Amino acid sequence: MKRVRVLITGRVQGVFFRADCAKRARELGLGGWVRNRADGAVEATFEGVEADVDAIIGWCRRGPELAVVDFVEETPEPLTGDSAFRILG
Repeated sequence: MKRVRVLITGRVQGVFFRADCAKRARELGLGGWVRNRADGAVEATFEGVEADVDAIIGWCRRGPELAVVDFVEETPEPLTGDSAFRILG
């Protein structure tokens, strides 16, 4: 099991990044959340099977069709037992 926090920068707001991210995370059975930040970045946490967390991080490096991802920063976090995935305001 693995938990990471990611910060995604580029043109990642207003391109359905959060909705697509949440859909994919739920399909993978991951827990965590995704939200827009005031600085224009998207921030998310993912918790679950290591291969599935790695897969969603790989998707974050591309994003949805209209996104332009410049950089993805990953920070490991302690497991929390999070099993549901949410979109935060």
